[in-house]
Amino acid sequence: MVHIAKRGYTFFISLYVIMHFIVYFIGGDSLSTTLSLFGLAAFAIGFFFLPVKQASISLLLLVIALIVHLTAGTSLIEGAVSGFTVMSGLIALLLIVPTISWVLEEKPYIESVINFAQNLLNTSRKFYFGMMVITQIISYFLLFGSIPMVYGMINDFLSNEKGEAWENYKGTAMLRAFSLTTMWVVSIPSFIFAVDALGASLSLSILQGFFISFAGILLATLFSYYQERHYGVDLTEGIQKELKKVADQKKNETRGNRDALEFGFLFVTLFGSIFLLNAFWSAELLFIIPIVIVGWVLLNFLIRGRGSAIIENGRVYLSKSIPNKAQQFSILLAAGFLINAVNQSGYGKYIIDGLFYMTDAVPFLNFLYVLPFVVIVLGFIGLGPLTVIVLVSGILQGVELPYPPEIVVLGITSGSVISIMLSPLILPSIILSSVNGVSIVKNGLLFNYKYAIAFYVMVQIYLQLFVVFFL
Repeated sequence: MVHIAKRGYTFFISLYVIMHFIVYFIGGDSLSTTLSLFGLAAFAIGFFFLPVKQASISLLLLVIALIVHLTAGTSLIEGAVSGFTVMSGLIALLLIVPTISWVLEEKPYIESVINFAQNLLNTSRKFYFGMMVITQIISYFLLFGSIPMVYGMINDFLSNEKGEAWENYKGTAMLRAFSLTTMWVVSIPSFIFAVDALGASLSLSILQGFFISFAGILLATLFSYYQERHYGVDLTEGIQKELKKVADQKKNETRGNRDALEFGFLFVTLFGSIFLLNAFWSAELLFIIPIVIVGWVLLNFLIRGRGSAIIENGRVYLSKSIPNKAQQFSILLAAGFLINAVNQSGYGKYIIDGLFYMTDAVPFLNFLYVLPFVVIVLGFIGLGPLTVIVLVSGILQGVELPYPPEIVVLGITSGSVISIMLSPLILPSIILSSVNGVSIVKNGLLFNYKYAIAFYVMVQIYLQLFVVFFL
């Protein structure tokens, strides 16, 4: 029964994504209704094989949406028809982005990048900075899958260095680096949804997010210095000892350098193609990015004469990977239904008005101080940054705010950075703990709370200075 349900789920969610593109090109109420029905079918079938714990969040969101419709007196049927189409673009993106990893699996690109950069990473501060940069680059391709991949590479390199000081050193670099990507990386779904929903400029949002992310990396590197002093361990000595061991092995190796340069070329072509198409086509980003990724992946395999690999990877992806995404997709479908209910009912305006009333009641407090905490608090009750940003951005979408959309995007995504670092209930922390054996609470909250406070203050200085000087 479970096997049949998983196959049915793959079938309907695939039809849902295909229909999303058809509706975007052709339009029409009947096609939109069909899209909604495919989404509703996938949503219902998911509960036949999802464990109760995994299904609980989507059920909670569904119940809240039903309560909103009933109390507001809005049409439940119209809400369902329109609500289950809200997340179609985001689900299409989430379904297609993982195919990037098919290209990366063709060659040992990640190992080559790390080996290529070894001569630049000969102190603990440089190595920490390098780990964060590499994690951010890989996150562009693999999202949170970058955490176990980069950790595995670094752990192999530092295989003889053990203890809490080293796990703090490696783990904080991975978690902080990935969390910072949610502010600027164009393939991170939460970032793109916020930019798209709030009508922000993509280039300005990326530039601003990259600037704050880079400042966050420098701040994290500074914190790692004090953490090293706290543990009383000379990490530089250990790193240089490992570098000497691999130096002779890499003397005559040139293939690795070529792979590293090829990886750089892949990064530029994917990133550049998205920007180029966005510059010449006025379509939504959630529509452009999946199209670019599909074309980029197909072109890579066809140029290499590896067309058969597309079929093989696709078969495995359909049979195994898509059913494993059922929890995430179900949450998004329910979140779309809830966003639509809140906007139809007008409750969204009341929520934002309530936040503004609260900030007006406290001297020297404004909406931008509070906005990150909405994401942080919801993260501590189990809602991941993607779900929270989808909910908050969807509600803000229908409200006129006195701030530029790029500033609002930064406020929301700064909350996601802190939520990812601190919450023990969010996937990146869970994944890191599964690979380094350190408890989730220690990996997240205990190792990062001081850095999270400093990061919040840093971002708020930027936001409040913008308000003072430009608004």
